[in-house]
Amino acid sequence: MPALTGEGERNMKSFGKKPQGARLERIKASPRWDGKGFRNLHPISPGLRDPQAKMPSISELLCGAEGTVPRGLLPSMDPLPAWANAPASGLRATWLGHSTVLLEIEGLRVLTDPVWGPRASPSRLFGPKRFQPAPVPLRALPPIDLVVVSHDHYDHLDYPTIRELARLDVPFVTSLGVGAHLEAWGVPPERIVELDWWETYQLPDSEVTVTAAPSQHFSGRSLDDRNATLWSSLAIRSPRHAVFFSGDTGLTDEYREIAQRLGKFDLVMLEVGAYHPAWGDMHLGPENALKALELLGGGALLPVHWGTFSLATHAWHQPADVLLDLGAKMGARLVMPRLGEAVEPAHANDVEPWWRGVDTSARASKRRAPAPQVLPDAMSWPLD
Repeated sequence: MPALTGEGERNMKSFGKKPQGARLERIKASPRWDGKGFRNLHPISPGLRDPQAKMPSISELLCGAEGTVPRGLLPSMDPLPAWANAPASGLRATWLGHSTVLLEIEGLRVLTDPVWGPRASPSRLFGPKRFQPAPVPLRALPPIDLVVVSHDHYDHLDYPTIRELARLDVPFVTSLGVGAHLEAWGVPPERIVELDWWETYQLPDSEVTVTAAPSQHFSGRSLDDRNATLWSSLAIRSPRHAVFFSGDTGLTDEYREIAQRLGKFDLVMLEVGAYHPAWGDMHLGPENALKALELLGGGALLPVHWGTFSLATHAWHQPADVLLDLGAKMGARLVMPRLGEAVEPAHANDVEPWWRGVDTSARASKRRAPAPQVLPDAMSWPLD
Protein backbone atom coordinates (compact mmCIF):
# COMPACT_ATOMS: atom_id res chain seq x y z
CA MET A 1 0.00 0.00 0.00
CA PRO A 2 1.54 3.37 -0.95
CA ALA A 3 2.36 5.84 1.78
CA LEU A 4 -0.21 8.52 2.46
CA THR A 5 0.81 12.07 1.68
CA GLY A 6 -0.69 15.54 1.89
CA GLU A 7 -4.32 15.80 2.99
CA GLY A 8 -4.69 12.03 3.45
CA GLU A 9 -1.74 11.87 5.83
CA ARG A 10 -3.06 14.82 7.85
CA ASN A 11 -6.49 13.20 8.07
CA MET A 12 -5.02 9.97 9.41
CA LYS A 13 -3.00 11.81 12.06
CA SER A 14 -6.09 13.72 13.14
CA PHE A 15 -7.91 10.46 13.87
CA GLY A 16 -5.47 9.88 16.73
CA LYS A 17 -4.56 6.51 18.24
CA LYS A 18 -6.45 3.78 20.03
CA PRO A 19 -5.54 3.05 23.67
CA GLN A 20 -3.08 0.22 24.17
CA GLY A 21 -1.01 -1.43 26.90
CA ALA A 22 -1.38 -0.10 30.44
CA ARG A 23 -3.78 2.58 29.24
CA LEU A 24 -6.09 -0.09 27.81
CA GLU A 25 -5.86 -2.13 31.00
CA ARG A 26 -7.03 0.87 33.04
CA ILE A 27 -9.95 1.25 30.66
CA LYS A 28 -10.97 -2.40 31.08
CA ALA A 29 -10.89 -2.00 34.87
CA SER A 30 -13.37 0.89 34.79
CA PRO A 31 -16.91 0.24 36.07
CA ARG A 32 -18.12 2.10 32.99
CA TRP A 33 -16.53 -0.38 30.55
CA ASP A 34 -18.88 -3.13 29.34
CA GLY A 35 -16.32 -5.19 27.43
CA LYS A 36 -16.95 -3.46 24.11
CA GLY A 37 -16.94 0.23 25.00
CA PHE A 38 -17.80 2.80 27.62
CA ARG A 39 -21.46 3.27 28.47
CA ASN A 40 -23.58 5.89 30.18
CA LEU A 41 -25.09 5.05 33.52
CA HIS A 42 -28.46 5.71 31.88
CA PRO A 43 -28.95 5.05 28.14
CA ILE A 44 -29.49 7.99 25.80
CA SER A 45 -33.20 7.43 26.08
CA PRO A 46 -35.58 7.67 23.09
CA GLY A 47 -38.25 8.43 25.66
CA LEU A 48 -36.78 11.88 26.16
CA ARG A 49 -36.94 12.73 22.46
CA ASP A 50 -39.70 14.84 20.97
CA PRO A 51 -41.96 12.30 19.22
CA GLN A 52 -43.00 14.97 16.70
CA ALA A 53 -39.45 15.90 15.79
CA LYS A 54 -37.96 14.71 12.53
CA MET A 55 -34.31 13.84 12.14
CA PRO A 56 -32.44 16.55 10.20
CA SER A 57 -31.53 15.66 6.65
CA ILE A 58 -27.96 14.99 5.55
CA SER A 59 -28.04 18.12 3.38
CA GLU A 60 -29.16 20.24 6.35
CA LEU A 61 -26.30 18.94 8.47
CA LEU A 62 -23.65 19.18 5.76
CA CYS A 63 -24.76 22.41 4.09
CA GLY A 64 -26.35 24.16 7.06
CA ALA A 65 -29.97 25.20 7.43
CA GLU A 66 -31.05 28.82 7.05
CA GLY A 67 -29.81 31.02 9.89
CA THR A 68 -27.32 28.55 11.35
CA VAL A 69 -24.42 30.89 10.56
CA PRO A 70 -24.39 34.62 11.45
CA ARG A 71 -24.35 37.17 8.63
CA GLY A 72 -21.35 38.96 10.13
CA LEU A 73 -18.72 38.52 12.78
CA LEU A 74 -19.75 38.37 16.40
CA PRO A 75 -18.38 41.20 18.56
CA SER A 76 -15.28 40.22 20.47
CA MET A 77 -12.76 41.81 22.81
CA ASP A 78 -9.00 41.60 23.21
CA PRO A 79 -8.47 39.80 26.54
CA LEU A 80 -4.75 40.53 26.82
CA PRO A 81 -5.13 43.80 28.83
CA ALA A 82 -7.40 42.09 31.35
CA TRP A 83 -5.10 39.09 31.67
CA ALA A 84 -2.20 41.40 32.57
CA ASN A 85 -3.76 41.84 36.03
CA ALA A 86 -4.93 39.19 38.47
CA PRO A 87 -8.69 38.98 39.11
CA ALA A 88 -9.67 40.80 42.29
CA SER A 89 -11.98 37.98 43.38
CA GLY A 90 -9.49 35.20 42.59
CA LEU A 91 -11.73 33.68 39.91
CA ARG A 92 -12.16 34.88 36.33
CA ALA A 93 -13.31 33.27 33.07
CA THR A 94 -12.73 34.28 29.46
CA TRP A 95 -14.84 32.57 26.80
CA LEU A 96 -12.69 32.06 23.70
CA GLY A 97 -15.28 30.30 21.53
CA HIS A 98 -17.31 27.08 21.58
CA SER A 99 -16.23 25.17 24.72
CA THR A 100 -12.83 26.84 25.06
CA VAL A 101 -12.54 28.93 28.22
CA LEU A 102 -9.49 30.33 29.98
CA LEU A 103 -10.08 30.06 33.72
CA GLU A 104 -8.00 31.99 36.21
CA ILE A 105 -8.30 30.44 39.64
CA GLU A 106 -6.06 31.20 42.62
CA GLY A 107 -3.34 32.59 40.36
CA LEU A 108 -3.34 29.59 37.99
CA ARG A 109 -4.61 29.45 34.41
CA VAL A 110 -6.65 26.47 33.23
CA LEU A 111 -7.65 26.04 29.57
CA THR A 112 -10.73 23.93 28.75
CA ASP A 113 -11.26 21.93 25.52
CA PRO A 114 -8.93 24.15 23.44
CA VAL A 115 -9.96 24.42 19.77
CA TRP A 116 -8.38 26.95 17.38
CA GLY A 117 -8.72 24.91 14.16
CA PRO A 118 -10.92 26.06 11.24
CA ARG A 119 -13.07 22.93 11.02
CA ALA A 120 -14.55 20.48 13.49
CA SER A 121 -13.37 17.67 11.24
CA PRO A 122 -10.37 15.47 10.45
CA SER A 123 -10.09 17.36 7.15
CA ARG A 124 -9.20 20.97 6.45
CA LEU A 125 -11.37 20.77 3.31
CA PHE A 126 -14.63 19.25 4.56
CA GLY A 127 -16.76 19.33 7.69
CA PRO A 128 -18.33 22.05 9.85
CA LYS A 129 -16.38 25.24 9.30
CA ARG A 130 -15.64 27.75 12.00
CA PHE A 131 -17.67 30.94 11.42
CA GLN A 132 -16.09 32.95 14.25
CA PRO A 133 -12.34 33.31 14.90
CA ALA A 134 -10.94 33.03 18.40
CA PRO A 135 -10.49 36.50 19.92
CA VAL A 136 -6.79 35.87 20.50
CA PRO A 137 -4.24 33.75 18.60
CA LEU A 138 -3.18 30.54 20.29
CA ARG A 139 0.44 31.66 20.47
CA ALA A 140 -0.60 34.90 22.24
CA LEU A 141 -2.02 33.10 25.28
CA PRO A 142 -0.36 33.86 28.61
CA PRO A 143 1.46 30.96 30.33
CA ILE A 144 -0.97 28.09 30.90
CA ASP A 145 -0.74 25.91 34.01
CA LEU A 146 -3.17 23.17 33.02
CA VAL A 147 -5.16 21.98 29.98
CA VAL A 148 -8.31 19.91 30.53
CA VAL A 149 -10.04 17.91 27.77
CA SER A 150 -13.49 16.48 28.44
CA HIS A 151 -13.72 13.95 25.57
CA ASP A 152 -12.38 13.16 22.13
CA HIS A 153 -14.91 14.65 19.67
CA TYR A 154 -13.42 16.96 17.06
CA ASP A 155 -15.01 20.13 18.37
CA HIS A 156 -13.37 19.50 21.77
CA LEU A 157 -10.11 17.74 20.91
CA ASP A 158 -8.43 19.53 18.01
CA TYR A 159 -5.32 18.03 16.40
CA PRO A 160 -3.52 21.23 15.29
CA THR A 161 -4.25 22.98 18.59
CA ILE A 162 -2.89 20.07 20.63
CA ARG A 163 0.18 19.93 18.40
CA GLU A 164 0.91 23.54 19.33
CA LEU A 165 0.18 23.10 23.04
CA ALA A 166 2.35 19.95 23.15
CA ARG A 167 5.38 22.21 22.75
CA LEU A 168 4.64 23.81 26.10
CA ASP A 169 5.60 22.37 29.47
CA VAL A 170 1.99 22.04 30.60
CA PRO A 171 0.10 19.04 32.02
CA PHE A 172 -3.08 17.69 30.42
CA VAL A 173 -5.95 16.18 32.40
CA THR A 174 -8.51 14.21 30.43
CA SER A 175 -10.86 11.22 30.46
CA LEU A 176 -9.76 7.58 30.33
CA GLY A 177 -8.25 6.64 26.98
CA VAL A 178 -8.06 10.14 25.49
CA GLY A 179 -4.38 10.29 26.44
CA ALA A 180 -3.62 7.96 23.52
CA HIS A 181 -4.54 10.76 21.11
CA LEU A 182 -2.53 13.33 23.06
CA GLU A 183 0.56 11.14 23.15
CA ALA A 184 0.28 10.42 19.41
CA TRP A 185 0.29 14.17 18.77
CA GLY A 186 3.41 14.91 20.76
CA VAL A 187 2.37 15.34 24.39
CA PRO A 188 4.88 13.46 26.58
CA PRO A 189 3.16 10.64 28.52
CA GLU A 190 4.44 11.97 31.85
CA ARG A 191 2.40 15.14 31.25
CA ILE A 192 -0.86 13.25 30.66
CA VAL A 193 -3.27 12.38 33.47
CA GLU A 194 -6.33 10.28 32.63
CA LEU A 195 -9.25 10.15 35.06
CA ASP A 196 -12.21 7.88 35.53
CA TRP A 197 -15.35 9.38 37.04
CA TRP A 198 -14.85 10.55 40.63
CA GLU A 199 -11.07 10.38 40.40
CA THR A 200 -9.15 13.55 41.34
CA TYR A 201 -5.87 15.08 40.23
CA GLN A 202 -4.08 17.77 42.24
CA LEU A 203 -1.89 20.17 40.31
CA PRO A 204 1.64 19.95 41.82
CA ASP A 205 2.70 22.75 44.17
CA SER A 206 -0.85 24.09 44.35
CA GLU A 207 -4.18 23.50 46.06
CA VAL A 208 -6.09 23.31 42.76
CA THR A 209 -7.73 19.96 41.99
CA VAL A 210 -9.58 18.53 39.00
CA THR A 211 -12.21 15.83 39.49
CA ALA A 212 -13.79 13.91 36.62
CA ALA A 213 -17.53 13.47 37.07
CA PRO A 214 -20.39 11.87 35.12
CA SER A 215 -21.80 13.18 31.87
CA GLN A 216 -24.28 11.67 29.40
CA HIS A 217 -22.68 11.46 25.98
CA PHE A 218 -20.49 9.24 23.77
CA SER A 219 -17.08 9.34 22.07
CA GLY A 220 -15.26 8.52 18.85
CA ARG A 221 -13.17 10.06 16.06
CA SER A 222 -13.69 7.46 13.30
CA LEU A 223 -16.11 4.73 12.28
CA ASP A 224 -14.42 2.00 14.31
CA ASP A 225 -13.73 3.60 17.71
CA ARG A 226 -17.22 4.43 19.01
CA ASN A 227 -17.08 4.79 22.82
CA ALA A 228 -13.48 3.52 23.00
CA THR A 229 -12.63 6.46 25.29
CA LEU A 230 -14.52 7.98 28.20
CA TRP A 231 -16.39 11.30 28.30
CA SER A 232 -16.57 13.38 31.49
CA SER A 233 -17.63 16.57 33.10
CA LEU A 234 -14.89 18.21 35.15
CA ALA A 235 -14.91 20.02 38.50
CA ILE A 236 -12.03 22.41 39.13
CA ARG A 237 -11.68 23.44 42.74
CA SER A 238 -9.43 25.48 45.02
CA PRO A 239 -9.86 26.27 48.72
CA ARG A 240 -11.80 29.44 47.81
CA HIS A 241 -13.48 28.71 44.48
CA ALA A 242 -15.12 25.93 42.49
CA VAL A 243 -15.93 25.67 38.77
CA PHE A 244 -18.00 23.05 36.97
CA PHE A 245 -17.44 22.32 33.26
CA SER A 246 -20.00 20.07 31.59
CA GLY A 247 -18.08 19.04 28.49
CA ASP A 248 -20.82 17.54 26.31
CA THR A 249 -23.81 15.99 28.05
CA GLY A 250 -27.50 15.42 28.05
CA LEU A 251 -29.65 16.00 31.10
CA THR A 252 -28.99 13.34 33.74
CA ASP A 253 -29.97 13.01 37.39
CA GLU A 254 -26.31 12.27 38.10
CA TYR A 255 -25.93 16.04 38.34
CA ARG A 256 -27.69 15.82 41.69
CA GLU A 257 -25.06 13.34 42.86
CA ILE A 258 -22.30 15.63 41.59
CA ALA A 259 -23.65 18.41 43.82
CA GLN A 260 -23.86 16.05 46.80
CA ARG A 261 -20.34 14.70 46.39
CA LEU A 262 -18.46 17.76 45.15
CA GLY A 263 -20.35 20.66 46.73
CA LYS A 264 -21.65 23.87 45.21
CA PHE A 265 -19.95 25.83 42.44
CA ASP A 266 -19.22 29.54 42.01
CA LEU A 267 -19.22 29.15 38.22
CA VAL A 268 -21.09 26.54 36.17
CA MET A 269 -20.14 26.22 32.48
CA LEU A 270 -22.83 24.26 30.65
CA GLU A 271 -23.25 23.44 26.97
CA VAL A 272 -26.30 25.10 25.39
CA GLY A 273 -25.81 24.74 21.60
CA ALA A 274 -25.73 22.06 18.89
CA TYR A 275 -28.86 20.28 20.10
CA HIS A 276 -31.90 18.83 18.34
CA PRO A 277 -35.18 17.49 19.76
CA ALA A 278 -34.81 14.26 17.75
CA TRP A 279 -31.38 13.43 19.16
CA GLY A 280 -32.38 12.41 22.66
CA ASP A 281 -30.56 13.44 25.80
CA MET A 282 -26.97 13.62 24.56
CA HIS A 283 -26.86 17.44 24.53
CA LEU A 284 -28.46 19.84 26.97
CA GLY A 285 -29.71 22.81 25.02
CA PRO A 286 -30.72 25.95 26.95
CA GLU A 287 -33.84 24.58 28.68
CA ASN A 288 -32.11 21.50 30.05
CA ALA A 289 -29.04 23.56 30.94
CA LEU A 290 -31.21 25.50 33.38
CA LYS A 291 -32.55 22.23 34.80
CA ALA A 292 -28.98 20.95 35.15
CA LEU A 293 -28.02 24.18 36.93
CA GLU A 294 -30.80 23.58 39.44
CA LEU A 295 -29.64 19.99 40.05
CA LEU A 296 -26.12 21.28 40.66
CA GLY A 297 -27.36 23.68 43.32
CA GLY A 298 -27.07 26.90 41.33
CA GLY A 299 -24.13 29.23 40.77
CA ALA A 300 -23.35 31.69 38.00
CA LEU A 301 -24.08 30.06 34.62
CA LEU A 302 -21.68 30.66 31.72
CA PRO A 303 -23.07 29.05 28.53
CA VAL A 304 -20.59 27.33 26.20
CA HIS A 305 -20.73 25.14 23.07
CA TRP A 306 -22.26 27.83 20.85
CA GLY A 307 -21.28 30.85 18.74
CA THR A 308 -18.44 29.20 16.80
CA PHE A 309 -19.53 26.20 14.71
CA SER A 310 -22.81 25.24 13.05
CA LEU A 311 -23.36 21.70 14.35
CA ALA A 312 -27.17 21.50 14.33
CA THR A 313 -30.13 22.99 12.46
CA HIS A 314 -31.22 25.65 14.97
CA ALA A 315 -30.40 29.33 14.41
CA TRP A 316 -26.92 30.20 15.63
CA HIS A 317 -28.32 32.68 18.22
CA GLN A 318 -31.26 30.55 19.41
CA PRO A 319 -29.46 28.97 22.42
CA ALA A 320 -28.53 32.39 23.79
CA ASP A 321 -31.99 33.86 23.16
CA VAL A 322 -33.83 30.99 24.85
CA LEU A 323 -31.40 30.87 27.76
CA LEU A 324 -31.72 34.59 28.44
CA ASP A 325 -35.53 34.56 28.24
CA LEU A 326 -36.03 31.44 30.37
CA GLY A 327 -33.21 32.29 32.76
CA ALA A 328 -34.83 35.61 33.62
CA LYS A 329 -38.11 33.86 34.45
CA MET A 330 -36.37 31.28 36.63
CA GLY A 331 -34.15 33.78 38.42
CA ALA A 332 -30.93 32.15 37.16
CA ARG A 333 -27.74 34.18 37.47
CA LEU A 334 -26.39 34.28 33.92
CA VAL A 335 -22.91 35.29 32.81
CA MET A 336 -22.97 35.79 29.02
CA PRO A 337 -19.86 37.74 28.01
CA ARG A 338 -18.69 38.65 24.55
CA LEU A 339 -15.93 36.52 23.12
CA GLY A 340 -12.68 37.52 24.79
CA GLU A 341 -14.40 39.43 27.58
CA ALA A 342 -12.81 38.45 30.90
CA VAL A 343 -15.49 38.26 33.62
CA GLU A 344 -15.42 37.57 37.33
CA PRO A 345 -18.58 35.73 38.41
CA ALA A 346 -18.53 37.55 41.74
CA HIS A 347 -18.72 40.91 39.95
CA ALA A 348 -20.87 39.97 36.93
CA ASN A 349 -23.51 42.54 35.93
CA ASP A 350 -26.85 42.15 34.18
CA VAL A 351 -26.62 40.42 30.80
CA GLU A 352 -26.52 42.57 27.69
CA PRO A 353 -27.88 40.58 24.68
CA TRP A 354 -24.97 41.65 22.48
CA TRP A 355 -25.63 38.88 19.92
CA ARG A 356 -29.06 40.18 18.90
CA GLY A 357 -27.76 42.91 16.62
CA VAL A 358 -25.25 40.84 14.64
CA ASP A 359 -27.48 39.75 11.75
CA THR A 360 -29.27 43.11 11.53
CA SER A 361 -26.05 45.12 11.43
CA ALA A 362 -24.49 42.82 8.84
CA ARG A 363 -27.59 43.00 6.65
CA ALA A 364 -27.65 46.80 6.83
CA SER A 365 -24.01 47.06 5.81
CA LYS A 366 -24.28 44.15 3.34
CA ARG A 367 -21.21 42.57 4.89
CA ARG A 368 -20.56 38.93 5.49
CA ALA A 369 -18.16 37.48 7.99
CA PRO A 370 -14.63 37.21 6.55
CA ALA A 371 -12.77 33.93 6.71
CA PRO A 372 -11.48 33.41 10.27
CA GLN A 373 -7.77 33.63 10.97
CA VAL A 374 -6.77 30.19 12.23
CA LEU A 375 -3.80 27.85 12.38
CA PRO A 376 -2.45 27.24 8.87
CA ASP A 377 -2.32 23.43 9.18
CA ALA A 378 -5.60 23.05 11.06
CA MET A 379 -7.95 20.19 10.56
CA SER A 380 -10.47 18.97 12.89
CA TRP A 381 -15.36 16.75 12.27
CA PRO A 382 -17.47 16.29 15.17
CA LEU A 383 -19.16 12.95 15.35
CA ASP A 384 -21.61 14.44 17.84
